[in-house]
Amino acid sequence: MDPELIDVPAASRYELRSGDTVLGRIDYRDRGDVRTMAHAEIDPAHGGTGLGRRMVRAALDDCRAHGRRVVPACPFVGHVVREEPAYADLVAG
Repeated sequence: MDPELIDVPAASRYELRSGDTVLGRIDYRDRGDVRTMAHAEIDPAHGGTGLGRRMVRAALDDCRAHGRRVVPACPFVGHVVREEPAYADLVAG
């Protein structure tokens, strides 16, 4: 099954899931239309497979689709934003 990013607002996080299995997550905080991505992690069993970058891209795409700006407080999220200039316009401030 192809992993899917799910927004779980009640838990303030995105979850990357394959069926019922959570492969990774991004914890966030919202203030108005600004979403601070505070922490991202992939289950160690799935590390080194590119799922982390894929998860961050999907979260950034979701923010764009919903008109949100992003604060990449998580170092990995910041790394992806710096390496992929197409997301630079999402950064708040």
